[in-house]
Amino acid sequence: MDPDSVKSTLSNLAFGNVMAAAARDYQKELLAQGKPQASSSFNQEVDLDELMDDPELEKLHADRIAALKKEAEKREALKRQGHGEYREITEGDFLGEVTSSEKVICHFYHQEFYRCKIMDKHLKSLAPRHVGTKFVKLDAENAPFFIAKLGVKTLPCVILFRKGIAVDRLVGFQDLGGKDDFTTKTMEVLLIKKGIISEKKEDEDEEDDGNHENMHRAVRSSMNPDSDSD
Repeated sequence: MDPDSVKSTLSNLAFGNVMAAAARDYQKELLAQGKPQASSSFNQEVDLDELMDDPELEKLHADRIAALKKEAEKREALKRQGHGEYREITEGDFLGEVTSSEKVICHFYHQEFYRCKIMDKHLKSLAPRHVGTKFVKLDAENAPFFIAKLGVKTLPCVILFRKGIAVDRLVGFQDLGGKDDFTTKTMEVLLIKKGIISEKKEDEDEEDDGNHENMHRAVRSSMNPDSDSD
């Protein structure tokens, strides 16, 4: 059997099941309200053929399938560009990486700095949930040219790029409460405020994408420059 035919059949069956469930819920609501049922077709069985013959419902279904397919193709294209994971790059890779994507977050780090490891943990958690933005890291010791060019003085330093241009940065933890115990959510909200990631996560299939809390909690700000220095 043609795989596409199987997919289409399964899709139609699933859609039919949804409509049948909706019809049963409607019947229960009528009974609970003590109202006469709108049609005798609800007495025992739902006529799925009539539901499936509705051109408006079929169009909505087709549009939804097309939108899901388009989103899946977009995510796959971004992943081929290195999105969806937190990756180590080299100084030689740097220009190509930050200019090939619209939005890029680059963490300049030092292997021995404890706070850089904390930043790594949070960025690694956010990368697969925000596929529309590229997340990379660059060892500051091995990137002297760009450290000087970008004026990186304190580590960790996270620079935000849009279309290859550095538009903002996080220096140490001063925008994250000035302490080591900030949460991934706190960092996520800050990056959303800065416009480098979207409030709605692009990859809806991630395991921890389910019970996400309200994204509008205020981010504490501190000017305490208690960071490791390069």
